Amino acid sequence: MKLKTHFTDLGLIEYGTAWNLQERLFNSIIAQKKSGLTETDNYLLFCEHPHVYTLGKSGSENNLLLDMIQLQAKDASFFRTNRGGDITYHGPGQIVGYPILNLEAIVKGAREYIEKMEEAIILTLAHYGLASERLDGATGVWLDTGNPEKTRKICAIGVRTSHWVSMHGFAFNVNTNLQYFNYINPCGFTDKSITSLSKELGRDIETEEVKSVLAEKLAAVYGLDLINLTFSELNQNNL
Repeated sequence: MKLKTHFTDLGLIEYGTAWNLQERLFNSIIAQKKSGLTETDNYLLFCEHPHVYTLGKSGSENNLLLDMIQLQAKDASFFRTNRGGDITYHGPGQIVGYPILNLEAIVKGAREYIEKMEEAIILTLAHYGLASERLDGATGVWLDTGNPEKTRKICAIGVRTSHWVSMHGFAFNVNTNLQYFNYINPCGFTDKSITSLSKELGRDIETEEVKSVLAEKLAAVYGLDLINLTFSELNQNNL
């Protein structure tokens, strides 16, 4: 049986606002589980963020190469988060996905959960004719891992799990302004570059089109039954 999952595209939304929403949904699922429910609510959120750098709980601020004044000059903000991983960038033209799921129903462990997320991105890229893969010792999705001089990252992943419920997720570069990655050591790496779907294809591509393909692949790998829910309906249901 597929896992019924509310799917909402939040559009362009401030990082802090989306984080607060995630926490609310995350805590509500945990509360449902603690009350004895075996079939809980589940959510998949897509969005884009204004320019922002986020640092995972195991990351180093030294990987942010700008001070606060320089951040403001770049019209960017900075958040320390409770996800795994190091530092990354979010911005317009990037699909950020936040699966907030009862993991007991779909995977046997956190590693499997992340690998399935990577698989959905790999399948999405294959839809556009791009071969991609995992990189040993790192999360996310990469291109040309067999050639260290050309290895480049197209999707970052950083998650949090508690009581077998997930939050945070992935950042998939579609039409992203890659210049903003020059101001950090992305995910702590100093010897790897960042790319985007549009850069690899040599053309801009509709983000909405990619969202549709990606949602289909995520639903397939996790076994989700996606039920569309508007942002206003999501808020009304979870005040």
